Amino acid sequence: MLEGLFQPTHLLLILGIALLVLGPKKLPELGKGLGESIRGFKSAMAAREDEPVATKAAIEADQGDRETKRG
Repeated sequence: MLEGLFQPTHLLLILGIALLVLGPKKLPELGKGLGESIRGFKSAMAAREDEPVATKAAIEADQGDRETKRG
């Protein structure tokens, strides 16, 4: 269904329409903002992936401390 959606001619047409609508001065700013938001999203996802591992280690350490206090 989406096999031929992003062919080079389609991308050039979309870029041309964006250039006409936004103008040559706004287009680089839009690209920069989009790139920064993608980088921020990736770094947040990477931090999120690291978080459960750290939380799991903290839970295991806490359980170990509780067992040590009991016995």
